[in-house]
Amino acid sequence: MAMEQLLLAKCQDILNAPSLQPIPNPIFLHHILSLLSDIATNLPSLSHPIFTAILSFSLNPNNSARTTTDALSVLISIAERDRVLTPAIAQHGEGLFLSLCFRPCVSVRHWLLLNAGRFGIRPSLLLTVFLGFTKDPYPYVRREALVALVGLSKSIVVHDRSVIVACYCRAVELLYDMEDCVRCSAVRANSYLEENSDETWPGRKFVEGSHIRVAEWGQLLVASTEESSKKEWSDASFVQICSMVRDMSVGVRVEAFNSLGKVGMVSEKILLQTLSKKVLPSTKEKKYPGQFTAKQCELPASCAAGAFVHGLEDEFHEVRGSACCSLRPLAILSVNFSGEALNLMMDVLNDDSLEVRLNALETMHHMATFGCLRVQEAHMHMFLGTLVDTSSLIRSSARKVLKLAKLNKLAMFKLSVDGLIENLEMYPQDEADVFSAIFHIGRSHGKFTVSIVKEVSQDIEPSSEGKLGFDSAKSAALLMLAISAPLSHEQYICSIPPKIFSYAVILLGRISHGLADVMDKNTLLDYLSRCSRSMVISASEFIKGEEPNVDYQHVVHDEAKECAKHIIAQVNCVWPFIQSGCMGEVLRTLRTWKEELATITMDSYQSSDVLVFALQYLRVIKLLGKVWMHFMSRRKLYSNRIGDLGLIFEKLDKNLLEMRYTFIGLSKEEELHIMELILVTCILRLSSGEDSRHKLALKNLCSTISHLEFLHNEGSVEPSIFVNELKKSLPEIDTSLTGPSHSPFLFQKLLKNFTLKQFLFHGEIKHVNALLEVQNNDCENHLPFVSGLPVGIPFNINLYNTSCEERLWLRMSVNKDYNQFVFIDLKLFGGCNSIRKFTFVAPFYKTPKVDSFTLRVCIGMECFYEDVCLLRDFRGPKRELAYLCKEKEVYMSMVVK
Repeated sequence: MAMEQLLLAKCQDILNAPSLQPIPNPIFLHHILSLLSDIATNLPSLSHPIFTAILSFSLNPNNSARTTTDALSVLISIAERDRVLTPAIAQHGEGLFLSLCFRPCVSVRHWLLLNAGRFGIRPSLLLTVFLGFTKDPYPYVRREALVALVGLSKSIVVHDRSVIVACYCRAVELLYDMEDCVRCSAVRANSYLEENSDETWPGRKFVEGSHIRVAEWGQLLVASTEESSKKEWSDASFVQICSMVRDMSVGVRVEAFNSLGKVGMVSEKILLQTLSKKVLPSTKEKKYPGQFTAKQCELPASCAAGAFVHGLEDEFHEVRGSACCSLRPLAILSVNFSGEALNLMMDVLNDDSLEVRLNALETMHHMATFGCLRVQEAHMHMFLGTLVDTSSLIRSSARKVLKLAKLNKLAMFKLSVDGLIENLEMYPQDEADVFSAIFHIGRSHGKFTVSIVKEVSQDIEPSSEGKLGFDSAKSAALLMLAISAPLSHEQYICSIPPKIFSYAVILLGRISHGLADVMDKNTLLDYLSRCSRSMVISASEFIKGEEPNVDYQHVVHDEAKECAKHIIAQVNCVWPFIQSGCMGEVLRTLRTWKEELATITMDSYQSSDVLVFALQYLRVIKLLGKVWMHFMSRRKLYSNRIGDLGLIFEKLDKNLLEMRYTFIGLSKEEELHIMELILVTCILRLSSGEDSRHKLALKNLCSTISHLEFLHNEGSVEPSIFVNELKKSLPEIDTSLTGPSHSPFLFQKLLKNFTLKQFLFHGEIKHVNALLEVQNNDCENHLPFVSGLPVGIPFNINLYNTSCEERLWLRMSVNKDYNQFVFIDLKLFGGCNSIRKFTFVAPFYKTPKVDSFTLRVCIGMECFYEDVCLLRDFRGPKRELAYLCKEKEVYMSMVVK
C-alpha cells in the first residue's frame, strides 16, 4: 500500500506541474495515466484522489488533444466504477467533449464518437454534433457519426418528425458516399442492425458492432407517420435499400440484403418486383420519396427490379448467402412471393458454396415452419438431390425441410420416400434421422402412406423360406413408413395389416433411435403391441405433447413448445461452423432462431418456460462459440474483435448457472448435457492462463465431474469421449496448474474431444423466476432516506415455481464495492409453489452521505449443489446465487428538513 501511495504522489507531481513548464512527452503521460488507472482499479480507496488529480490535469489548455483524451478515458472508467464521481463528469464532460470535437486530430474525433454515451451530454446537443460529423472529411469519422446517430435514436424519444426526416435524408445521401465503409453504415441506418439486446454495454456507447441493438431511422420515420401513409414510407425505405444491391462493394451488397430482411412491412407488388428483372406493370409508374442517384431526388419503384435475382446470382458467396437469409422473414409476408421465391431457391441448391446451400435449405425450413412452403412436382428432382449430398449438414437440413413439407400429390410423396431410401442406402450412418423423416412424412400424409404400403407389402412380408429381409435398407424404411399410418390425423389405418406391426418389434432398437423425439422405447413397444391387436389407436396415447380434444389456445401453446424444442434440437448443427471459425454464420443462424422464438405468443407460463429455456440455451452457445474462437480457432483476426474474454466468461458462467438451477423438471439426459457445457467452460477458463481464477475453476470442474458421475451411475446414458478423457486427465490438470509451468497443450487435447451433441428436449420444465416491484418509485418519484441511518424499502414480490425450502436473498448495492444481502424466509409467507405474492420490507443499512442515490436490487437463489463456497460473512449467502429477475433500480432522495 505504501508503494502505491508513493507512486501516486510522484504521478500527481508530474500531472500538477505548473502550466508554464514544458509538457512532458505525450507517450510518457500516456503511461502515467495508465498506471494511475491500474492503481484506482486495484485500490478503490485511492480512486478519489486519483480522479481529482487527473480532472485538474485534463483542464490544462496546454495539453495535446490525444493526452486530454487519455485523461478523459481514465476519468470515465473510474466514475463508472464509483457512481459518487458521476456528477463531476456531468459537470465538466460536456465542455471537454465539445472542445475536443474541434481539434484537428482524427483519432480523437473517432474516439469521441465511440464513447459519446459515457459523458452524460444532452441528447439535443449530441444530435447536432453527430449530424455535423456526418460531413467530416475523414470516412471513418463519417461512418461512426452515422452509427452514433442511429444509436442515439434508441436512447431518446424523438417527437419532432422533421428531425427524423433530416436524419433519414442524411443517411440516404451517404448511400452515395465515395467510401465503402460509409455506404455500409448508411445501409444499416436505413434498415435494422444486428440484434443482441442481452449484451447492451453500460453507458449506451453508440458503437457499431455485433453486440448492439440499433433501431434505424427508416423505421422511425415509418413509425412517426400517420397510419394511412405507413406502408408508403416502408415501401420507400425498402426500395431505397434495393437500389444498393448492385453496389460495386461486396460489403455494401451484403449489408443491403441483411437490411432488406429487417423491413417488417412491404407491399406484395414490390416484393414480386424483386424477383423479376423485368419491370412489372404494377410498379412501372410508381415513384417514392428518396434518392436514386447523387442528384436525382425521386425514387422509381423499378429500383427493386430483380434485386433478389441479382443477389442469388452474385459472384461472391457472401452476397448469395445474405440474399438467402433475407428471404426468410419476407417469405411469410406473401404467399405469392414465397411461391416465386421458392423457384429461385431451388436453383441455389446447386451452389458451389456449402454455406449458401445450407442457407437456402434453412430458408425453406423457415417457410415450411410458417406454412408458406408450396413444393411443386417440378422442384422435386432438384430438392431430393440434396438428400444424397456428400455433406452430412446438407442431408440433415434437407430431411428437416421434408419433415414439414406438405405434398399434395401421390407421385411427389413417392419420390420423397424413394429419395429418403436412397439416402439411407448411400449413407447408413444417417439411419436414425432418415427413419425419423420417413415417420414424420408418413404420419402427415396418411392416405398416401396406406397407398404405398399396399403396393410394396410384398417387400415387407417374409420370403418363401420364412425369413424377414429387414437387413435391406429399403425394407426397414418401408416398415417404418407403415407403422406411422395409425398415428396419422387422416385416420387411414384399416388397410395396414396388424402383422406388420409385429414385424417391427424385430427392429425395435433401430426404430426407437429414429423416434427418440416422438416416443421412448417402452412406449414404442406398447404402441406396436396395441397396433398388432387393434385397429383403433389414439395418437394422444403415444405421441409426446399430444392431447385429445384440446381447444385452440392449447394448440397454440403446444405449437409454441414444439417450435422451441425443434430449434433446441437443431443447435448442434452450428458446432462444425464454430470449429471451422465461421462465427459470423453462427451468429446469423442463432439470431434467426432467436427471431423465430420472438414471434411465438407466450400466453401461459408453461409454454413461456420452454421458450425462456430455448433463448437461454441459444445465448450459452453463442457465448461458448465466442470463447472457443479465442483458443481453438485459426481465425485470430475475428477472435480479437469479439470482446473482452473475461467479460464473456462471466456471462457464460452466469447463464450456465441459471440454466442448471432455475429450470426444474429436466431429465437426466438434459441435465448431463448442461453439465458437459459447464465442464468445457471450465477447461476453456483453465486454458486461458488467468491465475486468479484457476483454483475456483478447478474446484468447479471437480465438483461438476463428481455430480456427473453420480448421474451416469443412476442412468443408462454412457459418458461421452470428452468426459472420459477429462476424468483420466484430472491428476495431470491439477499438476499442470499447481506445478512450475502452465501446459496449454493438455487443455487443447481435451477440447478437441468435445463436440456439441444434439439436445433432445422432451420434458415439461418449469422456470424458477421472480418479479420485483416498488410502488410509486421512478426517476421522478424518489423514496425518502436520512443519510447514515437505515431505511426500509417496501417491495412487491411475485415468485414462480419456488418451494419454501429454497434460500432466497435480496441483493442491494449502490456500487460494485458494497453489496448488502437480506434473507427472504419463504416459510413466513403464504401461497403455493407455483406462485407466491407478498410484500417484503427490506432494510438497507449503509445509506451514503449524498443528496440522492440509486439502489440496485435483485433476487437470487442459493445454489445448494455448488461446492464452491463464497468468502462472505455470516450475514450473506454462503454459496453462488442464481438470479431470478433483472436488476431493479430504486431511486432514493434525502429528506429535506
